[in-house]
Amino acid sequence: MKKSKILICASLVLSLMTFTGVKAQQNEPKFGIKGGVNFSNLYTDNVDDNNVLTGFNVGLFAKLPVTNFISIQPEISYTGKGAELVYNNALVSGTAQFKLDYIEVPLLLVVNVTKNFNIHAGPYAAYLVSGKTTNKSSNGNYNFQDNINTDDFNRFDAGLAGGVGLDLEPVSFGVRYNYGLTKIGKDNSSSNFTSPDAKNSVLSFYAAFSF
Repeated sequence: MKKSKILICASLVLSLMTFTGVKAQQNEPKFGIKGGVNFSNLYTDNVDDNNVLTGFNVGLFAKLPVTNFISIQPEISYTGKGAELVYNNALVSGTAQFKLDYIEVPLLLVVNVTKNFNIHAGPYAAYLVSGKTTNKSSNGNYNFQDNINTDDFNRFDAGLAGGVGLDLEPVSFGVRYNYGLTKIGKDNSSSNFTSPDAKNSVLSFYAAFSF
C-alpha cells in the first residue's frame, strides 16, 4: 500500500514538473528573422489603384509572451512599397513602376487562437529611405530609371497592420495586410508626382525562423 502511494505521488510530481516545464517553454521570449514577398499599390480616398507592384520584405522580430495566449511582437524590416502601371496605347506599350523603400517598425498584439494558429494586429511606423521610377517600353525608346528625391515626399509613413500566422516551431508562415493612414506626397512639393494624396497599401506573405 505504501509503495502504491509512493508511486502515485511520484507520478503526480513528474506530471506537474512536465506541465510546468511546457508552460515555461511556451512563455519564453523568442527572437528570429523573417522575410517574404509584398504585393503593394497606392490608393486615394476615392479610388483604389489595382496596379500591383511585386516587392520584398526582410527583417528581425521578437515575440514577448504576456500570457500563454497573448504576446507582444515588435519588428523591424526593410520593405518595398509602391505601384505599377501597365499601359498599351496606339503609340507604345510598356510597364511603369513607382518604387518606395522603407524601414518599417510594427508593434503587434499576437493572440494564439490554437497552439499553431494566431491572429495579430497593431500599428506600424515607417521611414522612407529611397525610391525610384522606372519605365520599360515595348520598343525600348522610352526606357529609363530615375531615383526620386525623397525630400519631395513625406519621409514618415504610418498605419495599421493585421494578419494571421501558422506556427510550426521553429518555422512559421503568415499573411499580413498593411493599411497606410498617411499621404506619401507633399502638397507643396515641386515634384511632378500627380497623386500626393495617395497612401500605401501592402499585402505580404512571409516565412520566419525563430531561435
